[in-house]
Order: sequence, then C-alpha cells, then structure tokens
Amino acid sequence: MKKALTLAGSDTSGGAGIQADLKTFHTLDVYGMSALNTLVTMDPQGWAHRVHPIPLETVEAQLETILSTGLDAMKTGMLSTVEVIQLAVDVIEQHHLRNVVIDPVMVCKGETDVLHPEIKEALRDRLVPKATVVTPNLFEAAQLAGMEPITTLEEMKEAAQVIHRLGPSYVLIKGGSGIDHEQAVDLLFDGKTFTTYESEKLDPPHTHGAGCTYSAAVTAGLAHGNSVEEAVRQAKTFITRAIGNGFPLNQHVGTVRQLRS
Repeated sequence: MKKALTLAGSDTSGGAGIQADLKTFHTLDVYGMSALNTLVTMDPQGWAHRVHPIPLETVEAQLETILSTGLDAMKTGMLSTVEVIQLAVDVIEQHHLRNVVIDPVMVCKGETDVLHPEIKEALRDRLVPKATVVTPNLFEAAQLAGMEPITTLEEMKEAAQVIHRLGPSYVLIKGGSGIDHEQAVDLLFDGKTFTTYESEKLDPPHTHGAGCTYSAAVTAGLAHGNSVEEAVRQAKTFITRAIGNGFPLNQHVGTVRQLRS
C-alpha cells in the first residue's frame, strides 16, 4: 500500500485542506496520513475564514509519528507560520523525501489576504525550491512570479519560467477557467518543455476544495510511481470529474466531490 503525507490545515467545513487531501488519497488507493498546522473555521453568518495556528511542537510531534512509517509522497497545503514552513523544509531535507508536491496556498476561497507577506516570502524562497512539483493557481503564480494578474496562456508560460528559476523540478499552474481560453487549461513546465492539459470549461459555483484535491491527486499519482506528466494527466481528469460532481454545502459555498468514476 502506498503512503502519503499531507502537511496542511484543517477545513472544519470538510471541503478543502486535509479533509480534501485525505478523501482524494483514499479514492486513489493511497494510504493518507495528516499533520495539521492550523485550523480554519468559518463565520456562519458570512462564511469569513478564521485561521487558528497549532503550536509548533504539536506539529513536530505529528510529523515524528508519520515519518517513522515511511512515505512514498508528501504534499503541503496551507502553512500558517514561517516556523512551520521552515519545519517542512527541514523534514524534506533531513529525511531525503522524494515526490514532494508543494501547493503554495496563500488565501482561502472567497478571501483576499489570509497569509502575511513574510509567509509568502518564506514559501517562495525556502519551500518552493524543494518541490518536485509546485502547484500554484493563477493568483499564487502571479504572487510567486512578481507579476500582475495572469489572464492568458502566454502569461502563464512567463510565470512558469520565473517560478521554475526558484528551484522546483516542475511547475504546474492551475489556470482552470480563469484565463481567456476556450478550454479550462493548466500548464506544466519542466524547465524546457511546456505541456498543456485541457478540459471542458464547467465553471460551476461548487469549486471549494478544487485546488487541494488537484494537488493531492498529483501526489497520489507520484506515490504510485507515475511520472510527473502522467500524474498530472490523471489528476486533471480526476479534478474535472470532482468539479462536475460538486454540490452546495450551504448558502455560502459549494464543494467538489472526490469520486473515482
């Protein structure tokens, strides 16, 4: 049985974060383990997100437990402090972890600025260089590349080149329905070659957890020994299905569903 770790935040609504990661791992036949570094709660009236960091020593204790079992892949999601980001870097280096997917979460869906600037800098300068694959969305890619908002495929390519120079092996920019293109398009760059992955533009309202699910599906593919290109191809199919099967959780948000078929 392949094993994967998610070091991320807990979404108490169940739609994103480690909840989405573990559902994805399970569906894709990977044994998932989780280390929480933050809890995210929502205001029931307006669904505003509130971030509650977990003490660093508690995060360290979780990782100590998980690392004793051995891992085939690891992903990170929301990391709420610079100290946790550095802990992730140390774990990757000291345990020589392979198949590392970095999802550089900077905001929660519906929010404009959750993480502080120093956290964004630590993600960019310390953690992203350790990635086998880094998986920013359009907003995160623009932040990492120091660009204006990305709206075209050519701008995605420009951002991917800038981000690749930070040190990751691959850059996967999740463009989805957010760019001026007739298809929902994502872009993979390995430093030499651009590969696009396209699907029908569904553009439904129920996309909470899409980014987490996508990066977790890539992680699962790598855990199974697939190449990065094949892992992304399968993950693209998986997330397209998950978005298409999304449902309304309440009047504020709708979430994706992680289904095998």
